[in-house]
Amino acid sequence: MTAGTAPGGGEPAGVPSGAPDGTDPMARLLAPGPTRVMGIVNVTPDSFSDGGTYAEAADAVRAGLRMVADGADLVDVGGESTRPGAARVDAAEERRRVLPVIERLVAAGVTVSVDTTTAAVAEAALDAGAVLVNDVSAAADPDLLALCAERGAYYVLMHARGESVDMAKRAHYGDVVSDVVAELRERLAAVCAAGIRPDRVIVDPGIGFAKKFEHNWSLLAGLAAFDELGRPLLVGTSRKSFLGALLAAADGTPRPVEQREDATQATTALLADQGVWAVRVHAVRPAADAVRVVEAWRRARARQREAPPTRRTPPGHDDPGSR
Repeated sequence: MTAGTAPGGGEPAGVPSGAPDGTDPMARLLAPGPTRVMGIVNVTPDSFSDGGTYAEAADAVRAGLRMVADGADLVDVGGESTRPGAARVDAAEERRRVLPVIERLVAAGVTVSVDTTTAAVAEAALDAGAVLVNDVSAAADPDLLALCAERGAYYVLMHARGESVDMAKRAHYGDVVSDVVAELRERLAAVCAAGIRPDRVIVDPGIGFAKKFEHNWSLLAGLAAFDELGRPLLVGTSRKSFLGALLAAADGTPRPVEQREDATQATTALLADQGVWAVRVHAVRPAADAVRVVEAWRRARARQREAPPTRRTPPGHDDPGSR
């Protein structure tokens, strides 16, 4: 779970093309350092938080550039809503939505990930310069895994059960932390067996995906259990329904999505203090600020631990040498 877990093991199969100078931006982001901030740009009409906000590619590009200016380390571009109950989008439409945005962000020097579960969309995004494939399907598509292996792409393995349209029906667990870790361990083995390098895999507990209110809180409280997987941890809590339920009005009405930002950033600070690799957020500036506060706090604690103990003279016992 440590932020910036360093990659290792062998020479790259190929360097992702997200940096104009041919360097590998993900290697830098995975090096030891503070918690990274991933900004969300959904080029969709129906995402739960920002659906329809970026109706045109130019709007999405401006949003992505603003996120980088606000402190985002990378921008995650998606063209299909994964909110509970969302219907699937065909690959052609998904490509139409995301490709112009990815191309222009990459041309501006932005490190871009693509949020997709479809091999054809991922291939087009990688061709356009994306360096990370954020797959919320729990590695359900063998073709997508084969593509990432062939291209040497970085890959996010997120825990999920089924597709968004009916995943709520599958939110049944014994011990949710143990169950999610075990299921990710099994899928991680499948990802590596498909040829994706282990040092290029990031795991995500899938907050809100086939999870009930109490499941999400248990996972956040039990993130240390994911250390056994040995991979960097990406966590997305931003504006999700479990925060709306926590902050519900007296009559039980959930807090509206646009009023969940303060709670989101409370989780950002706690996640950064736990050392997760990255947080995935809609509002970048407050998240980046929260990470900086946590880092300053950590440095102060480290200085206190390293400082020699201060010698204190008890009251009434003045040092004779000072008289």
